[in-house]
Amino acid sequence: MTRLSTFRWPAAGLLGAAALLASAATLQAAPVPSQMLERPAAKLQWLDKVTARTSTFTMKVGETKAMSSLRITLRACRENPPIETPESAAFLEVTEIKPGEQAEQVFSGWMFASSPALSAMENPIYDVWVLGCEQ
Repeated sequence: MTRLSTFRWPAAGLLGAAALLASAATLQAAPVPSQMLERPAAKLQWLDKVTARTSTFTMKVGETKAMSSLRITLRACRENPPIETPESAAFLEVTEIKPGEQAEQVFSGWMFASSPALSAMENPIYDVWVLGCEQ
């Protein structure tokens, strides 16, 4: 006769199952930009990691702003409807222009205000992230 009541799950198995369930819940909760409301502008923040200088600014869709050697272009800003969980997403194109070199696109994609690390710009000197959409 087998005694199922004394079976013990390995700790690693339980932790792995919990992590899998948590990641599945996160994936389902992520907003879909096409189902969000269009907004005409976005509020962004920029950081120079060398000087620790930050700047918060608002951009209109279609506008390009120069921040040091970066050129940031806002292509779209969308947010969840008021009855949904608050979330803003902006589609950004970021180009870095170094003296004597060709301009290089360092980021192109959606950034989410509630999860900056989900789709972050990888740059050793600068950070750019979305704070929200503006009316």
